[in-house]
Amino acid sequence: MSADPRPDRPDIAPLGVDGLLVRFSTRLDDVANRAVLDFAADLDADPPPGVVEIASALSSVYLRFDPEAVTRADLVRTLHERASARDWSAQAEGAGRHWHIPTAFGGDHGPQLAETAALLDMSEEQVVADLVAHPVRVLAIGFAPGQPYLGMLPERWDIPRLKDITPSVPASALVVAVRQLIVFSADTPTGWRHVGQTAFKPFRAESDAPFPLRPGDVLHFDPVSHDEFDRIRTGDSDGSGGARLEVQE
Repeated sequence: MSADPRPDRPDIAPLGVDGLLVRFSTRLDDVANRAVLDFAADLDADPPPGVVEIASALSSVYLRFDPEAVTRADLVRTLHERASARDWSAQAEGAGRHWHIPTAFGGDHGPQLAETAALLDMSEEQVVADLVAHPVRVLAIGFAPGQPYLGMLPERWDIPRLKDITPSVPASALVVAVRQLIVFSADTPTGWRHVGQTAFKPFRAESDAPFPLRPGDVLHFDPVSHDEFDRIRTGDSDGSGGARLEVQE
């Protein structure tokens, strides 16, 4: 692996007998993740010969290929050519799909908000204001069906995970750690801090579109009172949790 993979010169490494990993960075950062999502979308739209699976992660793209249809060496050459074709990190700011998701913070709906505020040396009100002031992108989908990893928050949000695991937080909980947020798709044990609650379901098994979120989507968490949140959750029939989708050109 090269010492310094970057969006214009990713590292391409073998992974198993029929896989390749195209790595745009050795650490998570916003520029590398934008490159990952743009490069994966380009490959999805026009897959190289012999490629049978494409999956994006936080800082890399995985490809599985048919060894009878293409050699690893030929595919590596093709990927290097595609990777050098343009600036994969030059996405238009603000363009794409924006979700506005009603969220209740603190109290029973975010029992670790106070602890998070203490780590940040802020009041709870300041923490909520800071969170909602920074829309976050879907960096990757993983760990559980439809579950998004969201970021990147400002550097001050580089707070550690908990030392001990919380046995369970409810589905649709909003949790935070290491400059990222997650909206859980199911009741889950976690080491991330539970600061808010949505009624948005990232996985809807009975729906024709079970995964509403896509990598690259932008999420805005709109604060609502606990009473308003409870009304939204009680009246929710489709798993949207009162969310509104806006598409910006």
